[in-house]
Amino acid sequence: MANKTALLILAEGAEEMEAVISVDTLRRGGITVTVAGLSGTGPVKCSRDVMIQPDMSLEAAMAKGPYDVVVLPGGLKGSESLGQSPVVKSVLSEQEKAGRVIAAICAAPAVALTAHGVGEGKRMTCYPSLKDRLTASGKYTHEDSRVVVDGQFVTSQGPGTAFDFALAVVEKLMGTEKRNATAKPMLLE
Repeated sequence: MANKTALLILAEGAEEMEAVISVDTLRRGGITVTVAGLSGTGPVKCSRDVMIQPDMSLEAAMAKGPYDVVVLPGGLKGSESLGQSPVVKSVLSEQEKAGRVIAAICAAPAVALTAHGVGEGKRMTCYPSLKDRLTASGKYTHEDSRVVVDGQFVTSQGPGTAFDFALAVVEKLMGTEKRNATAKPMLLE
């Protein structure tokens, strides 16, 4: 199996648990992860004041693509920035068109994906208080589950579901056996 790659886009106000747990779990699962800063290469201040240093800017990361999965952590402020970015729209639109995986957690499905019209017609989940925002256009179906996988889309609810979310992405890209082999030493199984 060829080496699988992931791009995690980090914006100021991102939910740090969702970002770090996703990156760490995907790397444990054998996926090469690039953390790209939406606003460049500087440290990103997350929702609980944790600073995360991206590997590179989103523009530099795009030049190294395509990626097998694009991951969007939540956090309302971070998700709003992702939803307002024409560069993110381009990345997500190309990813969707090519049939590659898009994974979004917490506020990101309801805020960023809907802002860019990505994943219309799919079943998704998001942070519970944002359900109405996800379904407002009538183009998305909400499912109240910790993780929802519908075709190339993987969505999840929030910080407490971040391990489930990341393991679902590992399973989507690497298979059930690799998912289980990743979860077991982390004491998640």
